[in-house]
Amino acid sequence: MPVGLFRVCLLVITAIVNHPLFFPKENGTIPENTEEIIQKMKEREESLRLEQLRLEQEIADQEATQKALEKAAVVVEESKEEKVRWDMWTALSMVIFLLIELWRQDFQEGNWQDIGGEEDDMAVLGKAFKGVAFPDKAVLASFYEKRILGTTGDMARMREMVEGFADDLLEALRSVCNRDADMEVEDCMGVGSMYENWRVRKPFVCDLIVPFAPPEPYCFRCQTWCSGDSFPPDEQGYGTIKVCRADEDATGCICDKTKLGEDMLCLLHSQVSSTRPSSEMEDLLCFKNTQYLDADQVMKWFQIAVTKAWNRISHKYEFDLSFSLLDSPGALKIKFKSGKSIAFNLTPVVQYENSDVYFISHFPRSSLAADIPSSTHWFLTFAVYERRFIQLVSKTLPANACHVSCLQILSFLHGKQCSLTGPSGLTNYHLKTVLLHLLQARPSQDWAPEKLEARLQDMLKFLEKCLHEKKLYHFFIGNGKVPAELGFPIIFQRAEPLNLFRPFVLRRDIYRKMVDTFHEMLRNMSALINEYTVHIPLAHTNGIRKEPL
Repeated sequence: MPVGLFRVCLLVITAIVNHPLFFPKENGTIPENTEEIIQKMKEREESLRLEQLRLEQEIADQEATQKALEKAAVVVEESKEEKVRWDMWTALSMVIFLLIELWRQDFQEGNWQDIGGEEDDMAVLGKAFKGVAFPDKAVLASFYEKRILGTTGDMARMREMVEGFADDLLEALRSVCNRDADMEVEDCMGVGSMYENWRVRKPFVCDLIVPFAPPEPYCFRCQTWCSGDSFPPDEQGYGTIKVCRADEDATGCICDKTKLGEDMLCLLHSQVSSTRPSSEMEDLLCFKNTQYLDADQVMKWFQIAVTKAWNRISHKYEFDLSFSLLDSPGALKIKFKSGKSIAFNLTPVVQYENSDVYFISHFPRSSLAADIPSSTHWFLTFAVYERRFIQLVSKTLPANACHVSCLQILSFLHGKQCSLTGPSGLTNYHLKTVLLHLLQARPSQDWAPEKLEARLQDMLKFLEKCLHEKKLYHFFIGNGKVPAELGFPIIFQRAEPLNLFRPFVLRRDIYRKMVDTFHEMLRNMSALINEYTVHIPLAHTNGIRKEPL
């Protein structure tokens, strides 16, 4: 029993001693640690809250950026759709415009000859004719008889003299040339107004063309803008001339390639022919390091050859011969001891295949070739066919037809106007082109001599229309109605029509001058014709009174 009580007492004492409140000072650190823990937990909670806010802000920014990108994508997509719709309408508008333009050009090309009857033409006068007093038939007939008709005999005598001298000069030229190395010169041909009997302005100048060919074994291979290869618009009407060996094909191979097949490549001759010495090609008047004939080299060669030829035969003649223009290969002038002189042009040309179309290097006294792309580009002249066409049509016209008279009167008026106000882009070749178009469009009986006044008005109206539209098409190029009797090359008939006024589209100053000159000529026409009809001296023409419109 005492032992049990002792154990109980010991247990109670032990419990009292181990109670946490029995020694408060020793156990006082427990509350302090708890507060520190709580403080750290609060700080951790605050940092987590700030981190949560930062993350929420980043998420919001990302969502805003995503929405902005989606909105921009929608705008871009809408702009693309709008651009596609705009491009579609633009393309459709361009197609419609091109179709209208093509239809208009086809209509004009198909109906430019459809000038209509005389009554319809007289009823429709252009703006330039308003207020202009047109000379009547009697005045025109008197003017033509007294001022123009008398020049025909002078032209015939001059042609005969120039042709005889030119033949002698060319014969001497052949004798001084090396037949094995120099170009071979053929007989000359007369072209232009002097040989078509419509030149009226003095001094008279004969235009002669001289075909030439390379020495054997070489030949010329001509390429035109309408031969299939692409030529820029500013090179239409031009071509190039390649100097090749006669036994070469177009690729430069001298073997018989046709026996090998067109798909076979000759490894023997292609490199040989393409690496000819440059000196050899320069001797053949080619442009440096090319096989293309150089117009400047041809001019130098021809001038030297003509000089040598004249030195050989000069003792036979009692006059002097000199070059009147150094930038033209054969602009020559004969000077007599009496002081009189005769000018003529002897121009070297290259024949196009077997036709009477020729490549001409220079146009003396003309702006037709004023802007040649390069010296390897040669302009094509159809002067021989133009002369033949006029001769062919003249056979079907009434006796004493007025077609040449119209061109002579118009050429005279234009020349006098240019002497008063200065030269313009309009040339006598443009006037002749107008006549050629009307000769093909009008019936033969419309060119009777008593219809001179009506036909002259037709030419002026046609020219006014062309000036207004800035379109005057070359008569032969693109004209499918050329008479078959001429034997004109079909390649040029099938070509696109060539607009002779195209150079004036971008050169507005020249175009404006040309139109002003035409209007001034109309204003002065009646006064000028009347003055020359009553034999007023030439010096008085500078005081022509301009009639108001």
